[in-house]
Order: sequence, then C-alpha cells, then structure tokens
Amino acid sequence: MARAAQLPGSSYEKELSAYHLVSSRACAVTVLVLVLLGMVLDFAIYPEQMLRFAIARVLTAAAILAALALLYTRLGRRYVHLITFTWLTFPQLMIAWMINVTQGTDSLFYAGIILTIFAVGTLFPVGYLYTLGFGLFTMVAYYLACALRAEGVGDAGQFLFHLTIIAFSVAGSTVYTYYNERGRRQLHALKEEVARKNLELEANNRSLAEIKGQMLQQEKMAALGTLAAGLLHEVNNPVNFCMMAIDIALEEPGAKSSDVLHECLTDAKSGMQRVQYIVSDLKTFAYRKSGADHESAQFLLERALESAVRLVGHEIKGVQVNRHLDADTLVRGDEAAIIGVLINLFSNAALAMRKGGTRAPAIDVHAEARGERLHVTVRDNGPGIAPENLGRVFEPFFTTREVGQGLGLGLSICYSVIQRHGGLLAADSAPGEWTAFSFDLPRVAGGEA
Repeated sequence: MARAAQLPGSSYEKELSAYHLVSSRACAVTVLVLVLLGMVLDFAIYPEQMLRFAIARVLTAAAILAALALLYTRLGRRYVHLITFTWLTFPQLMIAWMINVTQGTDSLFYAGIILTIFAVGTLFPVGYLYTLGFGLFTMVAYYLACALRAEGVGDAGQFLFHLTIIAFSVAGSTVYTYYNERGRRQLHALKEEVARKNLELEANNRSLAEIKGQMLQQEKMAALGTLAAGLLHEVNNPVNFCMMAIDIALEEPGAKSSDVLHECLTDAKSGMQRVQYIVSDLKTFAYRKSGADHESAQFLLERALESAVRLVGHEIKGVQVNRHLDADTLVRGDEAAIIGVLINLFSNAALAMRKGGTRAPAIDVHAEARGERLHVTVRDNGPGIAPENLGRVFEPFFTTREVGQGLGLGLSICYSVIQRHGGLLAADSAPGEWTAFSFDLPRVAGGEA
C-alpha cells in the first residue's frame, strides 16, 4: 500500500473519473435548466429578440441533453472529459452570439459568460489546466463576439474592462480548482493511509491470535509435561513390579499346565506393556527440547504415527486406521509437534465421522517420498467440509463446533507447525464423501541417518 506522498495512480484516477462523471451529469442538468430559464432575462432585456433567443436556447438545451444522454453510455464514461468540455462550450457560444447580435461590449449577457466560468470551477472542478483552457476559450469567444460586429469593438475601454473581469474570473476559478484538486488528492491519500493502517491492524490481530494460540498450546504442553513426569515416577515402578510378578507367574507349573491361566497372565502382561507405551508416548509428546534442536532432530514418521494412534485411541475407537507408508519414513523435525498435528487430524476426523453417522469409518494415512520431502496425507471417509468453510479451516478461532467444544485453534496451530518445518498444510474435501489433509516434512538422506 502506498503512502500519502506516493498515491497509486490507477486507484486515484479511477475514483476521480467516477467523480467527474457524476459531476458532469449534475452540471449538465443545472446548465440545461439555467439556459431555458434565461428566456425570462431575454423577455426583460431584449423583448424584440425573444423569438430568436428562444430558438437558440432550445437548440442549446437539446445539444446539452444529447451530451447528457451520451454520458450514460460506455463511450460517455470513457471520454467524460472530452464530452463535458464540448457541451460546456455550447452555452458559451450561444451567449457570445447573443452579445454579437445585441449591443456588443454594452451587452449585459457578458455576465452569463462569467457565471459559466465560475460554474465550471465550482460545480465541475476537473483540474486547473482544464479550467484554464475553458477560460481562455471563453475569452476568445467574447473577443470574437465583439470584434466581428459591423461597427467593431466600439468602446475600447469598456471592452477592456469586461475582458479583464472575465480574466479575473478565469484566474479565480483556476486557483480555486487547483486547491480543490489538491485537497481531493490529500483526502484520497488519507483514505489510502487509513486503509493501509487497517490492513496492518488486521495482520497484527491475526498475528496476536496465532501467538495466543501458540501460548495456549505451550501451556497445554507444559501441563502434559508435568503429567508425564508424575506418571513416569508413579506408574513405572508398580508397572515394573507387575511385569516382574507376571513373568514369575508364567514360569510356575500351574500356569504352564493351565491354558486359561496362561492366557490370562499373557493378556495382563500385554496390558501392562500398553501402559508402558502410553507413558513413553506422553513423555515424547510433552518433553520438548529448547531452541531449534527439536526441529533438526531425526525421527521415524511411522513411530510418531503409532504414538499418535495410541494417544488418541479413546477418540478413534471403532475407526479403522489404514497405513500406507514408504519403507523409509526417516524425517527431520520436532517429533512431539508432528505427533500433535496427527492427533489433531485424527481427532477432527473421528468427531466429524461420528457426528455425520459415517458407516464403517476409516482413516487412511499415506506417506511417500518425493525428492527431499516426505508427503503425508490423512484422509477420512466422513461427511466432508462445506465449500464455504474449506477456505477458513486454518483461520484462528474459526470452528464449526458448538460453544464450549473447542476454540478453533487446532488446525491454525498445525498449520504453523508444518510451516515451521518448511512445508505446507493443505485441506481438500468432497462434501458427503471424504476429507483429506496433506503436509510434507524434510527427509533425511540415507547417508545422514
């Protein structure tokens, strides 16, 4: 956006052209009425010329009316200045003819010329050069009206006086138009500046919303860190005791001789292992390195995917998760943050399919290498996203959930996380059929692993 001293010409010229068009139409109507009302002056001053002047006024009014009609066409809008200048000469030529056929320099109609000059400068201020040109044309018309009379100019002093008054009118109208145009430009510049400040304010508001969302996310991560630390100390020891006791029990003759008992102990051991995995996942998700170290770390996307599925298991219960992964999913980045992205995508998909009553709900995760990036797609067979909402899903605080069920920050934060990894999070959907979110992560070359 340009500053006040550097106005974008196209914007200002477009606004100015529209202003000139409206002004020209209004001025044409005004002049047309005044030309016809001038018959009263003809009757009062030159009654013997009443018929001739009436015909001249009607013809002039018809010409102005034709120009006015032209101003409502595409051609008129394009050449508004030329058309306006043309029709403005009609009343001047009419008055000059009336001066010529009446008293020349003694004719009172010279006042009409002055009135038209001021009208152009005030009712239709199109620019000081335009006004100056129209004024010079008027002076030439007045000179010819007086000089072409059979008896010539007549009283040279009075002629010079009238010509000087007309020149003063031209000068006054030109100066007024110059400052009017300058003020209009400054007003436009102010509007442009206000618009620029509003855009900056909107950008700042979006930035503040993103920062607020990130701070909320960091607070949640800190709370998870505290929770994971407590779980690690409080759960690991009794789980290890249970695992040891189960291993000892499995070696007992009674357990080996009883299939039912052996199966129960095996299931119990699997359950304890699952608890260990969950605690380990929470530790990976919550304990984040400081600085940029976490973004340069290496991890397997497959491992992050498994952690996300376990952590969100209660939300995607009954949803089939299908994995279609390349053999090499080693990437570089913040593993905890990517787990958070996957959790958010899985949770949103599960909620949408549950609300939409999707039969056989499923989530397909695809990961394939494309050059130096690993492209990941999470697609569900849910109800999809409405077209009017698809372009807003990444806006901070935009949500289609009911009040109290979410702040609408999840996807906005996910977008920032992927952007921080040099990628792009994109959404696509076919309403009633599917929704897909895709992003890419930097791969680790084989020699770096």
